[in-house]
Amino acid sequence: VQLQASGGGLVQTGGSLKLSCAASARTFSNNGMGWFRQAPGKEREFVATISWNGGSRYYSESVKGRFTISRDNAKNTVYLQMNSLNAEDTAVYYCAASRGAVGSSQSSHYRYWGQGTLVTVSS
Repeated sequence: VQLQASGGGLVQTGGSLKLSCAASARTFSNNGMGWFRQAPGKEREFVATISWNGGSRYYSESVKGRFTISRDNAKNTVYLQMNSLNAEDTAVYYCAASRGAVGSSQSSHYRYWGQGTLVTVSS
């Protein structure tokens, strides 16, 4: 499975961006998906996850209420809508496909990773 993340860019504080992650395989619809991010000089951290059918979603406390994860299995794509962005959201964002039908906040739960897309929030 190959994952291609896109949609990153430069945005002002308070602005919005929508990231997309396209998967190469039809088996995508069987897997939980997640978004992680890594800021300069920091470790990679969990952002959001969604189960195979979208019925279960979970967010980190730092993005809850501002970010929304969703998926379109017909398009083999998962999304991350990011609103009310601030400087602390600046990072490379990675999508990942889990080993099973549900996602997790633990990176070890994921088998496939995308290449990352850079989000920069300017003040």
